[in-house]
Amino acid sequence: MKRLAILGSTGSIGQSTLSIVEQFPERYQVATLAAGRNIDEVFAQSVRWRPRLVSLATEELAAQLQARLHESGITGIEVVHGTAGTVVCSTRADVDFVVSAIVGVSGLEATHAAILAGKPVGLANKECMVAAGEILTAAARKHQVPILPIDSEHNAVHQCLRVGTHAEVKTIWLTASGGPFRQLPIDQFKSITPEQALKHPTWVMGRRITIDSATMLNKGLEVIEACRLFDVPPSQVRVTVHPQSTVHSMVEYIDGSILAQISVTDMRLPILYALAWPERPASSLTFDLAALRHLDFEQPDMERFPCLRLAFEAAAKGGTHCIALNAADEVAVEAFLERRIPFTGIADTIEKVLASTPEAHPATIAEVLAADREARLIAHALLA
Repeated sequence: MKRLAILGSTGSIGQSTLSIVEQFPERYQVATLAAGRNIDEVFAQSVRWRPRLVSLATEELAAQLQARLHESGITGIEVVHGTAGTVVCSTRADVDFVVSAIVGVSGLEATHAAILAGKPVGLANKECMVAAGEILTAAARKHQVPILPIDSEHNAVHQCLRVGTHAEVKTIWLTASGGPFRQLPIDQFKSITPEQALKHPTWVMGRRITIDSATMLNKGLEVIEACRLFDVPPSQVRVTVHPQSTVHSMVEYIDGSILAQISVTDMRLPILYALAWPERPASSLTFDLAALRHLDFEQPDMERFPCLRLAFEAAAKGGTHCIALNAADEVAVEAFLERRIPFTGIADTIEKVLASTPEAHPATIAEVLAADREARLIAHALLA
């Protein structure tokens, strides 16, 4: 029985993880849950799964949840709050595996603490790896802890890498759907609305990641994540637009062989892979081979998607530029969703923040978070 800490339990990844627990009750058990502000959902999860510990964003929300549990006659659940509470969720002695799915850098400290505590991590939070990947991977090597990617693309790469050595890898290919604007004339990009950008053609995801997919910044963050997870330079990572989203990613080896991972577009599969690794339990997530009748691959247009270009540039510099890329994007996406800037303003904001960011390589999580705050201040000042 593997006891899980689920960080970001009320989000899409968290809820998909709980559905896996429901499907495999003999394998997995919920030990702790960390959520943000969705108290109704986390209350329902607490009633259903009876975790030992639950963390919420604020002390006030934690008190409200504690009161609701008491009124319902539910005992034995400790309720904590804030970053410190999330760290406790990820490091308890009765936790065997941590699912890191809190959006943004909010889950960074808990993820780092889990690794230092010797907990295997299933990583669905690419922002952690983008901002502090060098620190996290160094800690994982030191403590001999696996970081297992849950992002479908990196999960696919992880599967393809199981058949070859690191020295045999020529290129990691990340596939991208191209989002909803792959064929939209560039002169119409300024008039794109949040409603249009939130209509992803393939995946159902959170608001920020859906906008990032539309700008292809999401794929840029994945390039940086791939460099950190698989210890390769940006020159060994390439992006190909694959509208069908059938091939989740590929690995090209030096002998010319290309291995592709193909599966249903359902996040439960990469979650199950990470939870069960190195095993492969039987599941109902089967793939219809008829979907392979037509597969398209094309080069991404950097003029259409300048965020992808900016991400490759940040990946080459590393350090604070990767931190600033992620922070500026988060601020800019929020401004776009609030209709304060046009769609094209997202890339403009990121580029200006990167131009104002000095080159440095933070050595601690505190330094990473300080660089993140500085980039956000610059972005807010630009937008003001």
